[in-house]
Amino acid sequence: MRSEKGDWGIMLRRMIATAAVALTLAGPLWAQSREVLSLERALEIGWDQSRALADARLGLRVANQQVREAWGSVLPNLSANASYSRNLKVQQAFLPAVIFDPTASPDELIPVRFGSDNTWQAGLTAEQPLFQYNVLIGLSAAGRYRELQREQVRGVAQDVSTTVRLAYLEALLAAEDVRLTDQSVTRVRRTLEETRAMNSAGLASDYDVLRLEVQLANLEPNLRRAENAIAATKRVLLVAIGRDPRTADAIELEGRLTDVNVADVAANAPANAELLRQAGANGVGSAGAPDAEQDYQLALSERSHVRQARLNVELERARLASERAEYFPKLTLFSSYNVTAQQNGTPDFFGASRQRASFAVAGIRVELPIFNGFAREARVQQAGGLVAQAATRLEQLEHETARDVHTLTADVREGRLRVDSQRRAVAQAQRGYEIASAEYRAGLGSQLQITDAEVALRQSEFNHARAVYDYLVASARLAAVVGNAPSGDMALR
Repeated sequence: MRSEKGDWGIMLRRMIATAAVALTLAGPLWAQSREVLSLERALEIGWDQSRALADARLGLRVANQQVREAWGSVLPNLSANASYSRNLKVQQAFLPAVIFDPTASPDELIPVRFGSDNTWQAGLTAEQPLFQYNVLIGLSAAGRYRELQREQVRGVAQDVSTTVRLAYLEALLAAEDVRLTDQSVTRVRRTLEETRAMNSAGLASDYDVLRLEVQLANLEPNLRRAENAIAATKRVLLVAIGRDPRTADAIELEGRLTDVNVADVAANAPANAELLRQAGANGVGSAGAPDAEQDYQLALSERSHVRQARLNVELERARLASERAEYFPKLTLFSSYNVTAQQNGTPDFFGASRQRASFAVAGIRVELPIFNGFAREARVQQAGGLVAQAATRLEQLEHETARDVHTLTADVREGRLRVDSQRRAVAQAQRGYEIASAEYRAGLGSQLQITDAEVALRQSEFNHARAVYDYLVASARLAAVVGNAPSGDMALR
């Protein structure tokens, strides 16, 4: 019996050891299955899978075909037709009988059959516009519309880039909240353990222990809230790049806001340096100090919304010219060739040669508009109004661009200064926490001091992360307004 119990004990220990090894190996394997998603990769996925960008590409495809359609009005128009008809009962007409019999009564009529049992007809017609001013203007309008659609694709691609950038940075900020709150929980737990030990030795009061327990109880729900928040921001990011938001737990983000050095890009780790570049921090102004007037001039030529508005003005002007072109005459060269045949009895395709006839015609047609009830004049006036509306919208957009550029330029500068200030504040708060901890362990400080120092450190670290986030967000938005947001070769294919 003892031997059996010993065998069972050995087997149980082996099973526990095997399970422990399996769990140990499963941890790294599970971690490896999580996708590390960089901002650069997120942008590429967004350009490839964005529904809005796919819709814009389809609009460009339609515009390309509209240009082809417009060219069809300039090229020759060639058409052919053929028909066959069977007279179930040939039509008859009554003619005076005197036509066939001079001795017949003048009032006498006889039925005469017109037509045959079978009738064939075939023809070929060609037309070539020689001068149609409205067609030439239409070609120009179609080309401008295609350029507008191409610019819309570029604009949508930049909007996707900005949306992905902001969602990625929001997720990084949430990740910092989780990390910093977890660090705070770890520090409070360590202090609580030390205080309990000091309480057992009579060096700390029960109130000190209770105060730390309350602080820890308040921090732990904040940690869970932060974990929920980062999952929510990851879902927003996944939707922005066109992925299933239910896979938020399977991705990890690359980069850490608190470690980003905005003053010296070269001093950053590769992941953070790439984050700065992809977020647009190096794409505005010069040397990280944007110039509002310089960026405004750049925005007038590169911002997609401004370019679209300018192209829309040109398109409306082309439409106005097209309406005015309706006052001009049209000159068209035409030609046709036709063959007809008639036959009685059983159908014989186009009959014999003596049963067929053909004719051909060619000429020039001139159409001169004279009066159509003022409809043409009304369309011209409508087109002129649309031109004025488009020009007004362009002017308004230019003013809004100036406002956005100057506001975001100030935000970038303020964010840069705040990052530097908060970095110094973190160093000071870290030093203060170390001093408070050392004095508390030596019995020279109070538990309240170390609690205040820990709260100040946590707040300083998050304020620094928030300052980096605000700086990068302002940079990304400024890049979008200026027109420097990436559109990607994949987006414009």
